[in-house]
Amino acid sequence: MQSLNIQRPGMPDLQFVLVVSALCTSGLETLNVPEDLRRRVFDACWVLVSTDPPPANQAERVLDLRFGTELTLDALVAAIRQLFAEAGIATLTWDHPPSDPTRPSSPAAAPLIDRLQKLYPDPPSPPSGPSSQH
Repeated sequence: MQSLNIQRPGMPDLQFVLVVSALCTSGLETLNVPEDLRRRVFDACWVLVSTDPPPANQAERVLDLRFGTELTLDALVAAIRQLFAEAGIATLTWDHPPSDPTRPSSPAAAPLIDRLQKLYPDPPSPPSGPSSQH
């Protein structure tokens, strides 16, 4: 079981906002947040970063924080904490194993990865079987 303390998350504010946003849009059945509150948290964050209405399509419910300021980030954190406090939720809990990456890396990174693998090849595997040295 994983958990996240809303008041003391133990991570930078940007990471906190991204994690909470991802949890609220994840559809995880084991998250201890009712669906209505998940929607309200995301929608409250959305209006702080966009002039468009929140997307109805679940796949499009992703916050783009690239153009935000420190003030925007502070407002996002405050909105999240306020909504969860009003609902009486101090800690988010969920049970979900880590997911495999959806793809190994971006196509643009492939040349760099190839060069790094040439510079730092995988170490040889240890020999199998009993050692002949005593």
